[in-house]
Amino acid sequence: MNYIAYDGKAGALSNYSLKEKELAPPKPDEVHIAVKAVGLNFADIFAIWGLYGATPEGTFTPGLEYAGEVVAVGRDTKHIKVGDRVMGVTRFGGYTSGINSDERYVIPMPDSWTFEQGAAYLVQVLTAYYGLVYLGNIQKDATVLIHSGGGGVGLLARQIASRYDAYTIGTVGRPDKVAFLKDQGYKEVIVRNASQFGQQLDLALAGRELNLVMECIGGKVFKAGFDRMAPQGRMVVYGSARYASVGNRPNYLRLFYQFLTRPKVDPQKLIEENKALLGFNLIWLYNQADLMHELLQEIHALKLDPPHVGHTFAFEHMDDAIRAFQSGKTLGKVVLVIS
Repeated sequence: MNYIAYDGKAGALSNYSLKEKELAPPKPDEVHIAVKAVGLNFADIFAIWGLYGATPEGTFTPGLEYAGEVVAVGRDTKHIKVGDRVMGVTRFGGYTSGINSDERYVIPMPDSWTFEQGAAYLVQVLTAYYGLVYLGNIQKDATVLIHSGGGGVGLLARQIASRYDAYTIGTVGRPDKVAFLKDQGYKEVIVRNASQFGQQLDLALAGRELNLVMECIGGKVFKAGFDRMAPQGRMVVYGSARYASVGNRPNYLRLFYQFLTRPKVDPQKLIEENKALLGFNLIWLYNQADLMHELLQEIHALKLDPPHVGHTFAFEHMDDAIRAFQSGKTLGKVVLVIS
């Protein structure tokens, strides 16, 4: 079976181009999927740049999630059949028109969903749910701060938090996103100003305790949120957008300065202040297939709305999609569509 994929070597976006390849028939426990849509994530950009710890050596295809139709199955598969509309996660390799996947990493899409919605769901919802519920130990009526509140993770995190009657404060980088977040149900929205974020957060809290932070920004914003957490507060770090920028390759001088000036947390202070700081990498969860399915069953019971797809690009316009994603101007999920 022939297919096309973006292949290249980490270091710069310009290293990647569409290449035609041949895909072997699926192994006994695999399914072959004709990919129809691919979801973009910050991890993709950091992997392309060579800044992601799990980046494969040599030439590789980026991409962690996709949706499509099953066109062939291995003889030992049990739950997926030819013709199924599915969504899947993969440890890289998602920027492709065809993929063989272990059946455990593919699940059927709801009948009413589009392929674009399917490609916008799994990475985001697993990150949001595992972060809030398993690591964050979210409790009823908690006050939750969700950074990048208009992104794919942020929007699903707000939905999940609402099931616990949480008071949600979302942050964005641009004022033109505030109305959208309010429409989505955030109680308060902050347009982040790194040097003033502590004061901004104080105003948004209005005397409430801050119980849980979904942190993906870093720098002064990280420190202000951590300093204001109440005793028994938990901060879950799942990204660091401050290291991202628009361009073909990383700005290494800027990255070096940000690394040197990053905030430090004293473990002794964690004891004294009774706070928790936790990190989360979805690649780890990918290696725990049974846990992943357990999480998805729990998520299904929450009856969440479909993910918000804010922007779609043709597959051959990956560069444009990534630059839009880097810009900070997007809302919801950015998706590549394969015709």
